[in-house]
Amino acid sequence: MLARPTGGGPALDCAATMKSVRRLFLLASVTVSCVSCDQVTKSLAGSELAGRPAVSLLGDTIRLSYAENPGGFLSLGAELAEPLRSWLFVGFTVATVAALLAIAIARPSSDRLHLAGLALVISGGAGNLIDRVTLGAVRDFLNVGIGPVRTGVFNVADLAIATGVVVLFAASRRARGP
Repeated sequence: MLARPTGGGPALDCAATMKSVRRLFLLASVTVSCVSCDQVTKSLAGSELAGRPAVSLLGDTIRLSYAENPGGFLSLGAELAEPLRSWLFVGFTVATVAALLAIAIARPSSDRLHLAGLALVISGGAGNLIDRVTLGAVRDFLNVGIGPVRTGVFNVADLAIATGVVVLFAASRRARGP
């Protein structure tokens, strides 16, 4: 049986470095994958759905229709004057994404589930930030519901944020125990 070093030593430094590399790889791969998927689907929605009637799928459970949202969640703030709206939404998103990225990198004690949740929220914020900076509005195209009960129109970035929040909640519940 091999003895484990008790001090800092090179073996523990190497293990800590490998753990950091794996964490950064997880963070980067989730973020790049989600932002890429978000931007590709928004581009397809713009080219295939803009100016056309909504496409109904699965008995109208899912509707695909293109919309540009200059506001926030459910178009909140869309009526604000343009310079204020841009500064508010871009500034808030940059600050939030930067803070979450700092937390993800600085907290090596976080487990993979917590890190994946952070990466999803970061990805969603970054995907919508790209739209705000390049287009002045966020491109939305998904609507889900049954009969008159429907969601607002959303996109893959919004889905990543919502999923990330659920994952973070699950990670925090798991960390606290039963």
